[in-house]
Amino acid sequence: MLGRSVVNAVALGVLRSAGVVAAASESFFGLFADVAEPLALDRLLSLKPRGADQGMPVVLPSAAEWPSLVVEVPPLARLLGSHFWPGPLSIALAARPTVDPRLPLDGRLAVRVPGPCAAADLVAAFGRPLTATSANPPSLPPPTTSDAVRRAFPAVDWLYVVDGESAGGAPSTVLVENRERFRVARRGAVPVAALRELIGSALDESEA
Repeated sequence: MLGRSVVNAVALGVLRSAGVVAAASESFFGLFADVAEPLALDRLLSLKPRGADQGMPVVLPSAAEWPSLVVEVPPLARLLGSHFWPGPLSIALAARPTVDPRLPLDGRLAVRVPGPCAAADLVAAFGRPLTATSANPPSLPPPTTSDAVRRAFPAVDWLYVVDGESAGGAPSTVLVENRERFRVARRGAVPVAALRELIGSALDESEA
């Protein structure tokens, strides 16, 4: 227990100093940085460049933080969040103008409250939204161990890697909202059938 507390303290210190932390999510290791700190995003993107056609997903400490990042949370989006969070469902809604423009894709920001994992502990302790892109350079697959993350990235003093392993498997399912309809942008850990059962005809599977 003491070891875990020390690791959390170090990781939180890195985040609060505009650094980047690699930690295990439910499936792979992710790179986590304060979404409100431009220097932290600069540093993350120096490790893992992303084009304007990609955006960057975000994890929340709780659904209470959601309205601070998006223009509104429609009733069906709120229903999806209450049913599947904490868990591997990312929901993309229209981002507020105050959100760093490097995070949304086509004006929409994908967010989720993660299920049980080191990343969930990290964002809960930090208390504010964090980035959640996978911890791999574009040419490599997402890693499932801290050792693989260290091999993938150079040693820099503002990157901290939380020791451990993740389970692997499917990434989060991604839904993109538009006028109270939800397009399946990426199939993942939450089955489409479960989404269809909850929101019915509001689910658009045509581009999944």
